[in-house]
Amino acid sequence: MRRTLALAIAGALLIAGTPAHAAGSEVVAGSPAPAGGTDHRVTASTETPALFDDEAGGDADADDPAIWVHPSDRARSLVVGTAKNGGLRVYDLAGREIQSIPAGEGGRFNNVDITGRNLVVVTDRGRDRLRFYRIDPGTLRLTDVTVADAPLLFSADEAEVELQATGYGLATYGSLAAVSRRHTTRLGFFEIIDRGREVTYTRRETLDLPRTFTRKDGSSWTPCADPGEDPQVEGMVIDPKAGVLYAAQEDVGLWRIDLRTKKKHIVEYVAEFGAPYDGDCTLTGPGEGGRIHADVEGATIYQDYLLVSSQGDSRFFVYDRRTNKPVTTFAVTDGSRTDGVQHSDGAAATPTPLPGYPEGLLVLHDGENKPDEGRPSTNFKYVDWRQLHLC
Repeated sequence: MRRTLALAIAGALLIAGTPAHAAGSEVVAGSPAPAGGTDHRVTASTETPALFDDEAGGDADADDPAIWVHPSDRARSLVVGTAKNGGLRVYDLAGREIQSIPAGEGGRFNNVDITGRNLVVVTDRGRDRLRFYRIDPGTLRLTDVTVADAPLLFSADEAEVELQATGYGLATYGSLAAVSRRHTTRLGFFEIIDRGREVTYTRRETLDLPRTFTRKDGSSWTPCADPGEDPQVEGMVIDPKAGVLYAAQEDVGLWRIDLRTKKKHIVEYVAEFGAPYDGDCTLTGPGEGGRIHADVEGATIYQDYLLVSSQGDSRFFVYDRRTNKPVTTFAVTDGSRTDGVQHSDGAAATPTPLPGYPEGLLVLHDGENKPDEGRPSTNFKYVDWRQLHLC
């Protein structure tokens, strides 16, 4: 099997030893990140059909997108999105659905990424496994190539799977998959083993982020959650140039993790960091973090820019991927053809010129799609990168 940078990173994780901060340890909050740039207002150029998850017949809830660029005909490129209980949806560049893949009994698809030989990777949070689908460049159809006996990601057995502390967030590069565990601070690093007709994986290492933190006055602080739940990670992206994983710990902030040494630091804390709560987890005072409003969510990279979702105020933050300094912020607002983006979970970007998107495409999950036909709906919005004025 050809060794890639990703496998080298995975090997480095094995050598590095104990995580820099084990679960339950404390880190001291830094200063809030300075504001930078101008807050842009942009609009989406197109959108995918509405997905519904309710008692009126819907069983799909959009969450996370990935972009696949066709190797020879860019006009036939695809967007693949998770629909949770509804499985996967596959869209063309006009936002039209061209394939729907069910999650199957017990399945709940959370995050998606694309890597390797036209390989779609999905976290099946319902069954605590990774699932794999091969894209055929000729037919544009996705085919399940997951090995029949795919191992559990984190659970010891099927009984533990039922507790649903299962595989959640996802980031891939080459043969490396970084997967977060729901309701915990744990990250797992897995080697993807692509045998062509079937694909499997093996866990190489785990890393626990902190769950308890220190306020500026020296007091201890833990994000408020239900009993037995720790501050989880969902949005993640790997920067292969730097050998870095960016991991969005939803109620805490955005981490930058060196995949070789495991050293990590916060790029920016959420604004609510350190804030007091009442017994119902309602904020009763100000926080001491940065600009992002919890949850900090979907992360993606476009050339020299890192983008993350500030779900709490429906904005997006852009950083210089080399220095992590703030560049700008933007919001996707209502336009003449589409509504805006609210409470976004997932994001994906490509700098590859595509028809209608000469400087690249940004795809965002919209957690509050409108019009909603009288019931809540979600979908994905396509944004022309030129609107961000960063090139």
